[in-house]
Amino acid sequence: MSVTEKDVRAAAPDNAPEDVIEWVTKVAQLTTPEQVEFMDGSEEEWVRLTDLMVESGQFTRLNEKLRPNSFLARSLPSDVARVESRTFICSNTPEEAGPTNNWADPKEMKEILNEKFDGSMKGRTMYVIPFSMGPVGGPISQLGIELTDSPYVVTNMRIMTRMGTPAMDQIAEGKVWIPCLHSVGAPLEEGEKDTVWPCNDDKYIVQFPDSLEIMSYGSGYGGNALLGKKAFALRIASVMARDDNWMAEHMLILRMTRESDGRQFHIAAAFPSACGKTNLAMLQPTIPGWVAETIGDDIAWMRKGPDGRLYAINPEAGFFGVAPGTSFKTNPMAMESMRANAIFTNVALTDDGDVWWEGLSKNPPAHLIDWHGKEWTNDSDTLTSHPNSRFTAPAWQCPIIAPDWEAPQGVPIDAFLFGGRRATNVPLVAEAYDREHGVFMGVTVSSEVTAAATDLTVGALRHDPFAMLPFCGYNMADYWGHWLEMGDELGDKFPKTFYVNWFRKDEDGKFLWPGFGDNSRVIAWILERVAGDVDAIDGITGRYPKYEDFNLEGLEDFTKEDWDALYTIDPDNWEIESDDTESYLEQFGDRVPKAVYTQLEKLRERIRAAKGKDDVESPAN
Repeated sequence: MSVTEKDVRAAAPDNAPEDVIEWVTKVAQLTTPEQVEFMDGSEEEWVRLTDLMVESGQFTRLNEKLRPNSFLARSLPSDVARVESRTFICSNTPEEAGPTNNWADPKEMKEILNEKFDGSMKGRTMYVIPFSMGPVGGPISQLGIELTDSPYVVTNMRIMTRMGTPAMDQIAEGKVWIPCLHSVGAPLEEGEKDTVWPCNDDKYIVQFPDSLEIMSYGSGYGGNALLGKKAFALRIASVMARDDNWMAEHMLILRMTRESDGRQFHIAAAFPSACGKTNLAMLQPTIPGWVAETIGDDIAWMRKGPDGRLYAINPEAGFFGVAPGTSFKTNPMAMESMRANAIFTNVALTDDGDVWWEGLSKNPPAHLIDWHGKEWTNDSDTLTSHPNSRFTAPAWQCPIIAPDWEAPQGVPIDAFLFGGRRATNVPLVAEAYDREHGVFMGVTVSSEVTAAATDLTVGALRHDPFAMLPFCGYNMADYWGHWLEMGDELGDKFPKTFYVNWFRKDEDGKFLWPGFGDNSRVIAWILERVAGDVDAIDGITGRYPKYEDFNLEGLEDFTKEDWDALYTIDPDNWEIESDDTESYLEQFGDRVPKAVYTQLEKLRERIRAAKGKDDVESPAN
């Protein structure tokens, strides 16, 4: 027997408004769950659901002394990352979605999804999750409700959002909320035993920008199933931001305080997935005089404030970070953030009930249970953990979280950073010549592909404008236009813009820049430029640091030759890059803002000027 309206009303809290009751009832009649539960976000609820998943085998409880209140989940190998080929933007026309999104007709897609969702929750519980992206009631925050048949989703959403009764209170007051529907697509017949990771080979992650709806079917993985994250916070929010004059960006938010005068600076930085965002967000400076504090590691929502500056919040309440490569050496703050109250997915289990992954320590333990649930020893020729294995941890546990990281009004942004994983051709840091050049820097972000998506070739180079390629909810060229419009509105209060590259290599494949905490040296120069304290040198891709202005003290293994190599700019290579950029832009037709082509021509002028010189340019000396 399917759930009735009476059942929904009996399960609903007193503060659930009629439109929520009606929607939940409608979905329940389609998906036919065994029961409905409304989530309040309480500790008691967390304990009940985690106990349930431990009992079912979906969670393994970790050692309470080593990793209190923490759990390990293992997915199927077919459900380990975002599936970009199955992610759709269903705007009214394909032109509105643009060539970089997968478009489907919204009417036809809803017909397909109605068939998929029909009976999809049979034998399961439908969980109703009211949540706030951003501090509850804040002027930049937004509300949503996710319906899901996955307790894994519920527990992760509790960490990643402000979930439960306070969010429903806001919805009850009549605030706008985004409907988010998710099912793992694995109905259970009566008496059928569940699997430890229910999912479906047929997957759909669908955004409807015109009706502001999200539907996800078939996947239990975080990026596909935690609909407050990329689906809402970027794909749908980018549309809302365009229409309401704000910005929803794939950006970390970092505060840097200069101890000499106590001045605070705030940076918003965009990098493609697995390119060091979390490391930078939790920066541990290796140079004196600067204190770093974390505000957010992945997403920034920004609005113009009363003083004309751009203010940003982190709409998330937790970190959903890539585990492999994370260690006390590379990111001690991330390690401390996951010391307790965390969920780990697709990492290895140690014999003493803790977790391990590649890069956590120099040598792995002699024996592990790998992410497939199989025995692993030092003689094994397989990875212990999936390259995109994850940790979900509360942001408040980060030792350097800013005390006001949840300030509803946000923090004022002083600088934008763009970057990617580039082994050649791109210098360590370059400052934009002006606002429009800064937007052009964002447009031309490209990076070597990582393991964060399943259906792409790792290592291949792809354009990823503003690190938003998989996350922009409308035509990418129109999105660039929105950036330009925001620049015009903010005028001289538009944040200074920079392009960074920590990943340049020498001819032997060795990284030229030490990275990690030493990136604070780059950040310090950037903020000195923001403050107007140092000069810069004009170059092909922007303005570069003077060698004497850059704090390299203590870098014993870093030579002047390494510095010169970081700033060796081959005009011929950049000419090829500019032609590639033009080819990339052509797919957007006449929707490309004129200012973008103007900046491309200015780049080519600088290339021609450099080619007129006798030598390959190395200006940062």
